[in-house]
Amino acid sequence: MYHVFDQHVDEAVPRVRFANDDRHRLACCSLDGSISLCQLVPAPPTVLRVLRGHTRGVSDFAWSLSNDILVSTSLDATMRIWASDDGRCIREIPDPDGAELLCCTFQPVNNNLTVVGNAKHNVHVMNISTGKKVKGGSSKLTGRVLALSFDAPGRLLWAGDDRGSVFSFLFDMATGKLTKAKRLVVHEGSPVTSISARSWVSREARDPSLLINTCLNKLLLYRVVDNEGTLQLKRSFPIEQSSHPVRSIFCPLMSFRQGACVVTGSEDMCVHFFDVERAAKAAVNKLQGHSAPVLDVSFNCDESLLASSDASGMVIVWRREQK
Repeated sequence: MYHVFDQHVDEAVPRVRFANDDRHRLACCSLDGSISLCQLVPAPPTVLRVLRGHTRGVSDFAWSLSNDILVSTSLDATMRIWASDDGRCIREIPDPDGAELLCCTFQPVNNNLTVVGNAKHNVHVMNISTGKKVKGGSSKLTGRVLALSFDAPGRLLWAGDDRGSVFSFLFDMATGKLTKAKRLVVHEGSPVTSISARSWVSREARDPSLLINTCLNKLLLYRVVDNEGTLQLKRSFPIEQSSHPVRSIFCPLMSFRQGACVVTGSEDMCVHFFDVERAAKAAVNKLQGHSAPVLDVSFNCDESLLASSDASGMVIVWRREQK
């Protein structure tokens, strides 16, 4: 355990994220309505600034590719664009449906476009320069949209809802238009709380993969089998998740070691590591220290630090042991 941030204690921290290709900048959002930007080096780690402006809980946020801006979504039915260097709010954009916004993600190639999901079952592609939704960039799911993830080239988008479905969309790079492609019912009525896409997991596992949390007490790994985002279940790993919005990630490094790891939160208050290439005994590590369900996890770019956040508002930063 390297450091504990407790500035949001009393309200859940649903999302924690290291900046892109960065070792020491971390941000987290809270249901208290704020976002913290933190610096982990030099010691001691500090909260650089707290972004305030949302009038209800912040459900999700994302760093732009260059880390100069953040986008946040809130239960106050707005998304906000923030400058990360000084914390000012550049723009506030109301949800097109006036609904609670539950998740967001940047288009990986064109960071002028952000996709948001809302409580009225809609996905919208938003132009953050104009503050308007993109023509043809909206689509309806079967339930509240809880999770979004692009593939690395930004041509495929997956969206998960609270009724147990994952939809794939073809994304038109020129216009931002969405075309619904495939639907997978993971489990009827079980909310899909997290989706992570990875183009390939390790030298041994070259298939594009999707990591999905759903309230089934297991973490699911899917193979992406075609260009339309069709999914085939590869394997599952036991965790505790029946009601909380737990998230998981692929480890960022994959080329220099055996196997391929994924990390997930869990309602048993632990952080779990699984090697997806191991046929038996896939659980390879478990971190204990939280006193509430662990909701999200994030690695920095070189895997020297891992951050985890929980339902009581605590964020723990873990340091990899030097061998």
